[in-house]
Amino acid sequence: MGSFENLLTTMDNGTLTITINRPDKLNALNKKTIEELNVALKNAEGDGVVKVIVITGSGPKAFVAGADISEFADFNVEQGKALSADGQKKLFDVIQNLTKPVIAAINGFALGGGLELAMACHIRVASDNAKMGLPEVSLGVIPGYGGTQRLTQLVGKGKAFEMIMTADMINAEDALKWGLVNHIIAQENLLTKCNELATKIISRSPSAIASAIRSVNANFQDSVNGFEVEIEEFGKCFATQDFKEGTTAFLEKRKPNFTGK
Repeated sequence: MGSFENLLTTMDNGTLTITINRPDKLNALNKKTIEELNVALKNAEGDGVVKVIVITGSGPKAFVAGADISEFADFNVEQGKALSADGQKKLFDVIQNLTKPVIAAINGFALGGGLELAMACHIRVASDNAKMGLPEVSLGVIPGYGGTQRLTQLVGKGKAFEMIMTADMINAEDALKWGLVNHIIAQENLLTKCNELATKIISRSPSAIASAIRSVNANFQDSVNGFEVEIEEFGKCFATQDFKEGTTAFLEKRKPNFTGK
C-alpha cells in the first residue's frame, strides 16, 4: 500500500484497515492526511486483493477530532471555498463512491471533519465511548466536507438542524437511536465487530456490491432517477460471472465462489 506519514495500513483476509495516526493531534484531518487517504483509497480501489476497507483512528480517545484549524484560520472567501471543494473531491466523495464497502470504526471522538469522514463511509460502527458532533458554528463557520448534506440524509432535517445549530456532541446511544451509526460495541471489540461485518460482505458478490453502491448513491444525486439507475445496474449484473456463479451455486445447493467479475 506504500508508506505514509500519518496513516497505518494492515491487510487481513481481504480487509484493509486504514488507521489515521496522529494521536498527539487527536488524529485531526490536515491537508497531508487528506492527501494520504486519497492515495490509500485509490490504491485500494485498484487492488484486487482488497475487498472491504475499515477506517479508524489511533489511540483510545479519538477517531478523528476534527480538521486542523491552524491550517485555515487566516483563509479568505476564495480559499475557504477551495478548501471545501478540494476536500470533498479528494476524500469524502471518493469514499462515498468507492466500489468497495468502507466501514468507519468510530473509536472515540468524531467531530467536525471526523464525523464528516465517518458519514461518507457506507457503514458506521461506534465504540460505546464514542462522541459525535459538528461544532463548526461555534467557530463561525459551517460543516464544509459534506456534513450539512450527509447528516440530513442519515438523521433527517430536524435532528440535523439541532446538531449543527447547537454544535453539541451526542453519545453513541443517541447516534444509534437517530440512525447515525449502525452498531455500538465495547471499544475493545470494535475492530472485531467491523471485521465480522467485513467477512460477511466478502462472502458476497463484489460486482453486485459495486452495483448496489452505485444504485443507493443515485438516490441522493440531483436530477438522477435512482430507480432508473437500479434497473440499469440490475441488468448489468446478468452479464457478470458472479451472477452465473451465484445462481448456479443456489440451484446446486452449494456455497458460491465469487470472483468479482
